[in-house]
Amino acid sequence: MVDPTGQENPHCCWQYLLGWDSHILNAQENSDLIRWGKDQARVTLILDNSKMGNKRPVPKYQKDQLFLTRVLRRDGKYYFELENRAVGKQDVERLLGRFGVNPDNMLIIMHQNMVEQFTVLSNTEKLRMVEAAVGLEPFRENILQAKTKLMRILTQEESVSKLLESAQQTLNYWREQYEKYQEKKQLQIKRRFLDRELTWAEVERRESIVKSSQSNLNKNQEALSKIEEEKQAIINQLNNQQNQQKTLKKEARTVFDERLSLEHEIAQNQSTQSLIGQLLEETQALAQAIQNSKSHLKLLRNENLKEMLKTSQQQISKANEQVKENQAKMLNLEESADKVTGEVLEKRVNLALLEYKRANAIVNLKDIEKSLKEAQENLKTTFLNAEQSGERIAVLKSASEIQDEISLTDGHLAALADVSEDIERQYESYSKLYLELKEKAQLVAENREKTLEEVKIRMQSWRTVMQNLLDRVNLEYQKIMRQTLAAGEVQLSNAQDIETAGLEILVGFKGGKPVALDAYTQSGGERTTATMSFLLALQQHVRSPFRAVDEYDIHMDPKNREMIAKILLSIIKDANAQYVVITPSQITFAQQNANVITVQNIEGKSVVREVAA
Repeated sequence: MVDPTGQENPHCCWQYLLGWDSHILNAQENSDLIRWGKDQARVTLILDNSKMGNKRPVPKYQKDQLFLTRVLRRDGKYYFELENRAVGKQDVERLLGRFGVNPDNMLIIMHQNMVEQFTVLSNTEKLRMVEAAVGLEPFRENILQAKTKLMRILTQEESVSKLLESAQQTLNYWREQYEKYQEKKQLQIKRRFLDRELTWAEVERRESIVKSSQSNLNKNQEALSKIEEEKQAIINQLNNQQNQQKTLKKEARTVFDERLSLEHEIAQNQSTQSLIGQLLEETQALAQAIQNSKSHLKLLRNENLKEMLKTSQQQISKANEQVKENQAKMLNLEESADKVTGEVLEKRVNLALLEYKRANAIVNLKDIEKSLKEAQENLKTTFLNAEQSGERIAVLKSASEIQDEISLTDGHLAALADVSEDIERQYESYSKLYLELKEKAQLVAENREKTLEEVKIRMQSWRTVMQNLLDRVNLEYQKIMRQTLAAGEVQLSNAQDIETAGLEILVGFKGGKPVALDAYTQSGGERTTATMSFLLALQQHVRSPFRAVDEYDIHMDPKNREMIAKILLSIIKDANAQYVVITPSQITFAQQNANVITVQNIEGKSVVREVAA
């Protein structure tokens, strides 16, 4: 078979055999694979079907080897043969699935552009690819089966719900009729009760009148007593105020007498001042004569007159101060007298009003006593009539309200005159049918809850298995990344929803903080290193006995290429699987358990050699 890429790559051969040609060849290239002058081409893959324990991978064939062949015709069409019998592509896929091989899963068969394609995959697609590679697809299938079962139950629940709704509508009609029948019976009972209630309501009304009259009587008696008390209090206050008026008048006369005395004293001192002033004028002219007669004249000396004038002035000032104090006392006494006079006048007016109120209260008290006596007589008569209708009942409505209700009840009874007793039997029949449908709906609802719980349990199992797997892969991934002087992490995202759950791969180089692995953030070499590290960390969990890697190290630097190669060899050493690793780079390893084969294009021909260990 000729490699269409021109590199004579056997990787493309088994990919073509496994039906993965849509990623390799177009229609014209398919035809070019047939030798010149031949009508068809064949390529065969030998599968190991030997027993693993007590069971073969494909129990249908009791052979250790199975031959899977793809036949290509000149017209570009092809078909598959299994043990020389034609089979369809789906049969081939199921057969390969028995061996754990999925040619579309790039984690098992990794083509040349696997790194670039893997990094552009969504986290959800990456997770599903990992599930398929490690054989955990049944967990997802179990969840999807449970969800499908849930959808069937929901559909059944909707159907039963519609039947239940229809039955409920019919039942509602008979329930309305039945309720009318029950309403009629209740109205009849109510009508008899209202007659009795009306009789006792009249008793309560009469009792209320008696109670109100008695209350008015008590209030008027209390009001009259209060008026008498207020009257006596005002009389006492008037007596006190009259005594105050007498006291104030006496004090006013005393203050007035003091004022007259002070005015007289001021007048005397003013006369003395005038006299002393005249004497001072005269002593000016007689100054010399007075000095010569010091021993003879004492009063007419100038200094003595001035001393007398000063003393008189001081007495006048003191008298004036006393006059001001006297005026203030007089003003206070006048204000107090005016205030007491006003209060006396107010008390006399209040006393007159109280006299008027007292007279009216006495008249009202007599009228109320008369009304109370009449109300008590009417109550006695009404009570005797009510006792004949039955024992007393509590009445919460007035007689007029009860009468209105009686009229309304009579109207309702007239509207229900045609309601018959057969309605009860029809209602019971449809109630039984409705309850049967309701029980069925409840059973479906219980099944829905059980299925929901089943989905929940299966989701929890899936999360537990996936988390345990990724925890182990993450430890190995971090270990490998540390050898490349990088950091990384593998984790499960959106684990609560299997439809959106994804595999998140974080990577950080050169001391950088780990970020999501994608086709834009990291360089080609970094993406290749991170992807291969994840692939190597996953290898011990992949169930496929056959794995292939094509040109994984194109973008790697020599150091990382050698490191990844050593890790790959250490994994292959203990693995129970067949690995095919293809690289155009210089071989950096050789080991007894590794077969090294070279393919060279020499003068248009493929030369294949096996390198001795």
